[in-house]
Amino acid sequence: MRLQQALTQVQFVVENAPAPVSVFVADDHGELIAAATMDGAAADTRLNAQRKAYTAARSDARSTAELASKAREDAAERASFDPFFTFFQGGVAAFEGGRRVGAVGVSGLPGPEDDALARRAIEASGLSTGG
Repeated sequence: MRLQQALTQVQFVVENAPAPVSVFVADDHGELIAAATMDGAAADTRLNAQRKAYTAARSDARSTAELASKAREDAAERASFDPFFTFFQGGVAAFEGGRRVGAVGVSGLPGPEDDALARRAIEASGLSTGG
């Protein structure tokens, strides 16, 4: 993912969030490209957004919600995960030409709203959510 795409995603989240959130945009290894915490967002939303983006970038699922569903069905798989992974909704992988290029994590709203905002931010930057 390019820096401008990540900045577009952060700006989209900040401009469209209905309440204060944190947003973290990661490369395909889960490392920081761009991030923001809105005024009034709870402090724990920073780490939650980071973990969501990290999980979506590094796992084989397209989102943290998809990974949670997959892991729920297999205890052995659940036990073998990276300890920094999270199953909270709001982490969504970004794809370009069918290749995973990074992910967006949003935290501070109810899970389905975090997820929807992350998806819209990815699409606003010209990337896809892979599905």
